[in-house]
Amino acid sequence: MQYIYFFANASLTLRLIDHLRRDYNLPTSVVTVIHRIDGWLLKIKFTEELTTEEHRNFLAYLDEIGIPYEPEVPLQMALWSLEVGQPIVEVMRRYKLAIVSHGKPNYQEIEAFREQFTEGLGYCPETLA
Repeated sequence: MQYIYFFANASLTLRLIDHLRRDYNLPTSVVTVIHRIDGWLLKIKFTEELTTEEHRNFLAYLDEIGIPYEPEVPLQMALWSLEVGQPIVEVMRRYKLAIVSHGKPNYQEIEAFREQFTEGLGYCPETLA
């Protein structure tokens, strides 16, 4: 079972990652975090099917902070490439994506990306707030 959602800024993205890390009942397998000019894309994949109640609760939470996203074909191919184990750097080069994190939900990788990005620019874009 997987969910793909768009988030407007880093704060919302980090809130979801924190939620996934704190809710030990959710069988989170892989979370892919991609930064785009206009926001963040997250693909959340679970190791097993969620119960109906877990699914509804998780969807409600996602809908509160994000927007369901239907990836275009190149992004679908990039996500598939990551799933089959291709190196992240290779996938980023091929599909021209900023893959911030892929694997277990990782708060630190997102924070580090945000810090390095804003340091290089000298200001903080809205999507990194």
